[in-house]
Amino acid sequence: MARITAGVATSHVPAIGAALDNGKSGEPYWAPVFAGYEFSKKWISEQKPDVVILVYNDHATAFSLDMVPTFAIGCAEEFQPADEGWGPRPVPVVKGHPQLASHIAQSVIQDDFDLTIVNKMDVDHGLTVPLSLLFGQPEAWPCLVIPLAVNVVLYPPPSGRRCYELGRALRRAVESFDQELNVQVWGTGGMSHQLQGPRAGLINKAFDNDFLDRIVDSPEELSRVPHIDYVREAGSEGIELVMWLIMRGALNDDVTQRHRFYHVPASNTAVGHLVLENS
Repeated sequence: MARITAGVATSHVPAIGAALDNGKSGEPYWAPVFAGYEFSKKWISEQKPDVVILVYNDHATAFSLDMVPTFAIGCAEEFQPADEGWGPRPVPVVKGHPQLASHIAQSVIQDDFDLTIVNKMDVDHGLTVPLSLLFGQPEAWPCLVIPLAVNVVLYPPPSGRRCYELGRALRRAVESFDQELNVQVWGTGGMSHQLQGPRAGLINKAFDNDFLDRIVDSPEELSRVPHIDYVREAGSEGIELVMWLIMRGALNDDVTQRHRFYHVPASNTAVGHLVLENS
């Protein structure tokens, strides 16, 4: 059967992708950001996942504000990099795993989670930046990817608890798939940041580091933190952190933290990153 072996959490700041694409990763401003992923790049080259279920939020690219599903799973053979207004990123086409994605959809929907099934969509920086951070700039991504888009853009987003329980349902779905696969689940977005209004530029290091502690050691308790706490403490875009709880729910209760990284700033956000292995 398939098995989930590890989880990765990372910010997906669009300027990180731009820095890579424009050859600026070695500049003094960006070098400390990319240095925080050197361990992870080596680690994942040894782990060699067959499939990554990548939890991210679409930024009004595949889904307009006219129709925004709470949870959507990509079941296509492939997903093109999106044009977000300045042309698609020069990264490989994302290859999917339709069989596993369809199995997950059936299992999770029958487990009382309503997933929107998407058979055609482009994927934006929310998905491609994490791939670049872990895999660099290859000619082709070295694993298959199942996009799992979460609405954290249009109110109301799903609760942290709902996301954590969806992660558990994902684990049950993957473990019931009758093909031997090494699967990882990635949760992306965050950390604290606000892009508009009087609090634009907000970064809360104390909240971020407390979140990094609790998602490893007490995720169930963390999952009960209400939306308003994220907004107050981590900014309007800090709600993206609930997507990390899907990753954590998909792992075992006991995990081994292989790597932790936190850096301020990258663009106008805090960057957080975790690598967790199932114990």
